[in-house]
Amino acid sequence: MTALLEIDHLTRVFGGLRAVDDVTTSVEKGALFGLIGPNGAGKTTLFNLISGFTPPSSGEVRFKGERITGLPTHKIAHRGMSRTFQNLRVFPNMTVFDNISVGALGMLGTGPFSALFGGGETAREISERSWEMLEKVGLADNADDLAANLSYGKRKYLEIARALAMAPELLILDEPAAGMNDAETAELARFIRGLKDEGLTIMLVEHDMGLVMSVCERLVVLASGRKIADDVPAVVRKDPAVLEAYLGGDD
Repeated sequence: MTALLEIDHLTRVFGGLRAVDDVTTSVEKGALFGLIGPNGAGKTTLFNLISGFTPPSSGEVRFKGERITGLPTHKIAHRGMSRTFQNLRVFPNMTVFDNISVGALGMLGTGPFSALFGGGETAREISERSWEMLEKVGLADNADDLAANLSYGKRKYLEIARALAMAPELLILDEPAAGMNDAETAELARFIRGLKDEGLTIMLVEHDMGLVMSVCERLVVLASGRKIADDVPAVVRKDPAVLEAYLGGDD
């Protein structure tokens, strides 16, 4: 299979702390790839390095064969990568529909001025894409609600819908099941599998090991910023280094 994302000796140092330390791995096109590790392992920092929110101290990231290291976030997004965040980043005082429209604007590479004054075709594309994503995540009935009035679980799906509205080739999900109960997590697992079955490549950071083990085809494990395992879930869960990293932890 072809590598969609390549991470080559990626390192990020904050002061004297090596938050991500010489990590090399790749994500194949169409894969459902999991990134796990104890609290403070560097998982979200690695996501931030990949998606351009944090510059690396050294190393390189390549997406679709092209170097994206150091590019601004919007340029990386326009190349086909979108993400959600561990701490929800919805626009609370905008409607659900308008939140998703922000993602659709990104899909078209269109700014708000062009969307408003660029003609009916652009506005129609944004509207159609937004409604498509509303239906996909089950929020069509909430289209006119303020995002602030949604339940926590629905806000999670709203953020996913906004990321999907950009029509990404790679979707990065940062702890999508955080705060969900068992039934909600099981439904989320079905939803994520469905996205994968549609051909979307997905990277997932998640503390819920039940979810990770049930949906991911391959796992990379970080501990203290370093990669300690990279294999299928059945092998990773028995790896002595992984068991030691989690021993006594909160995960």
